[in-house]
Amino acid sequence: MVERMPRVCKDYFLGFWDYETPKVMVVKNKKLGVIYRGVQFLVITYFIWYVFISQKAYQDSETRPESSVYTKMKGTALQGDHILDMVEYVRPSEGGDVISTILRREVTHNQRQGTCAEVRGLNHSRHSCDADCISGEVNFDGNGQRTGRCVPYYNQTFKTCEIQTWCPIEGYPALAEAINFTVYIKNAIHFPKFKVLRGNIKPNKRNGQKYLNKCHYNEKKHPYCPIFRLGYIAEQAREKFSELCRTGGVIGVFINWKCDLDLDPSECTPTYSFRRLDLRKNLPSSGYNFRFAKYYSKDGEEFRTLIKAFGIRLDVIVHGHAGRFSIIPTIINTVTAMTSVGICSIICDWIMLTFIDKNDIYSDRKFDDDSKVPSPSQLLTVPTEFTISYGSNHSDLSEGVAL
Repeated sequence: MVERMPRVCKDYFLGFWDYETPKVMVVKNKKLGVIYRGVQFLVITYFIWYVFISQKAYQDSETRPESSVYTKMKGTALQGDHILDMVEYVRPSEGGDVISTILRREVTHNQRQGTCAEVRGLNHSRHSCDADCISGEVNFDGNGQRTGRCVPYYNQTFKTCEIQTWCPIEGYPALAEAINFTVYIKNAIHFPKFKVLRGNIKPNKRNGQKYLNKCHYNEKKHPYCPIFRLGYIAEQAREKFSELCRTGGVIGVFINWKCDLDLDPSECTPTYSFRRLDLRKNLPSSGYNFRFAKYYSKDGEEFRTLIKAFGIRLDVIVHGHAGRFSIIPTIINTVTAMTSVGICSIICDWIMLTFIDKNDIYSDRKFDDDSKVPSPSQLLTVPTEFTISYGSNHSDLSEGVAL
């Protein structure tokens, strides 16, 4: 055993310097041929359709553009006896990639005993006549004892039962008009590699401002009008606006720029998508709310009104991808495609040597050892056998070749 070790090491060392070359062998097997052509078709189709047409692998690309976002919200709403504008319900009034609007507020301030309308939305609170409100009845889900009268609900068209309690009731109703509030999202994107700057507003020196004052975003009719209704945003995010008014929520506004710069840069336009970002599975932390205070002085003493606000927060997220033809990625991916076709032969060789009958014969024909190959001088003297076939007659010719 010890004596054989040096010999094995020597054979391994000498074999390390052997050269291997592929051998072309034609195998007359239809099943193997179908597999071979089928795999070739799949590989070629993958590179032509997916790599080059769909993914545009012949282009040089840029996926980290520079971007800026400016947001502004507009709208007015009636809350009780007060008219609210954007200073009251928007935080901040003008923002960047994050802006929020207050849809419902729970307010604790200087209350006094009196009578007022029951909060909208409670069971059996919305009525149309005095007979529906029984005097002295107490709704344990409500805020006080009914007086027996129906009164207008904070200057709205419907009525609720009047109750005796601490008035005004804690918690203002939701802003029903907020569904028509609009948010203006101005976005500019720059691809420094290609020196291309684009914006989501079409340049129009004459009627640009008038156009923006009247339009709302529509993918087909107004693609260059980045003004969105809150109701439209909630609908696209597949959310109920009434539920958002109750709990609040965070919605992502995704601006996607996918630009093929082989075309004119004016063809580079954004697409918008919307998705709810916060968890909604009845968790204590679900929804979106925050607190703030308003301070005032009374009789020389400082007071504050604490407000818990529920609303929608919009997070604007910009994605960009631009590509332009370049010879280097084209060559690289073309060579990769041509090389990948070679996998067809590897798969078929494995099938041939593993599963097909007479695989030992195929193996002997496939792999040759140079030690069994005669030298050129031997080829000059070794008899060579030729077999010639004509129909059913066979004749074997053997002759020695000597030059």
